[in-house]
Amino acid sequence: MANRTFVVGVGMTKFEKPGSRDWEYPDMAKEAVGKALEDAGVGYDKIEMAYAGSMYGSMGQRALYETGMTGIPVMTVMNACATGSSALFLARQAVRGGLADCALALGMEKMKKGSLGAGMDSKVTIIDHHLRSMTAGREWELDKAPMPQMFGNAGREHMEKYGSTPDHFAWIGWKNHKHSVNNPYAQFQDEYSLDDIKNATMVFDPLTKLQCSPTSDGAGAALVVSERFLDEHDLWDQAVEIAGHNITTDTPDSFEDHSSINVVGFGCSQRAARAALDEAQVGIEDVDVIELHDCFSANELITYEALGMAGVGEGHKLIDDQATTYGGKWVVNPSGGLISKGHPLGATGLAQCAELTWQLRGKAGARQVDGARVALQHNIGLGSACAVAVYKPATA
Repeated sequence: MANRTFVVGVGMTKFEKPGSRDWEYPDMAKEAVGKALEDAGVGYDKIEMAYAGSMYGSMGQRALYETGMTGIPVMTVMNACATGSSALFLARQAVRGGLADCALALGMEKMKKGSLGAGMDSKVTIIDHHLRSMTAGREWELDKAPMPQMFGNAGREHMEKYGSTPDHFAWIGWKNHKHSVNNPYAQFQDEYSLDDIKNATMVFDPLTKLQCSPTSDGAGAALVVSERFLDEHDLWDQAVEIAGHNITTDTPDSFEDHSSINVVGFGCSQRAARAALDEAQVGIEDVDVIELHDCFSANELITYEALGMAGVGEGHKLIDDQATTYGGKWVVNPSGGLISKGHPLGATGLAQCAELTWQLRGKAGARQVDGARVALQHNIGLGSACAVAVYKPATA
């Protein structure tokens, strides 16, 4: 039988605008891992295996050398925007399979200012299948950045097929910026009116600037341990169980009908969520708090449907009912999400893990979701990978 797996320590840096802080990957790692070790109350020497994720740094070993050099296996992980969650998945697999009793997952990123490119100067890129499928169904707009265009087209498709409106997407931006006011780790902590969101600079219709995640610098870390480790170090009171975790990639139906919604990962999200919820033996109706990959507001709306929170074509009804904020059925992105907390690619998945660990411990301060007992994390990267994890408070 597989071992049970638990998060006992989490830490993250504040997410920053690129270039606003003079630091390098080892500085980020030392801060995030140091906080996770302090949170767990254990030393670096207890870690038996480490997975360090970044999309641009590619220096897992070097990044950790300022924290400790104990000779353990250190693997650098790169998996698009799901890099941090992939590092977490691998750390969990090591513990679950009995290869280690304590494994570290680290995610970090230093980014450049401006919109992400798509590497279109090469014939083969990480998203060439996705671009070909999307442009077979919709005209490519040469003056627009690729990522807002891909996710914006998914939003346009949803409006055309199902009757959602730009106001629905704007509300998501408003919600997530409002949530981030209470998050000291967030890149932005400003509250905006709905009109502010709607009247911001248009990036790709219907997405305004305040509905798009920014580029960011930052890091996050988590310690994943076994039941035996909890017993030996008396850590049950602070442990959060990873009750289900799954990573999926594309299947042919992502591209067959040239649907922009499918191109940006609807099927991956749906399959990963079903598998993780099944492993955790809960349904989406049992979940209280969700950290969801809102790289753009359009992606949050279509992910409501992929996770099973609403039927296909009905995600905007959750917005009409305000079902995804405080007082609703679920609180989605209490951290502010990628839109307001920031999106340093490799760190995002570990920041989500940290937020949900704090929520289930009841230690999230002014953003605390009352009575949170089950949490879900959703992190997607085009190319593609989707990671979904389900967390519960630990029970002996």
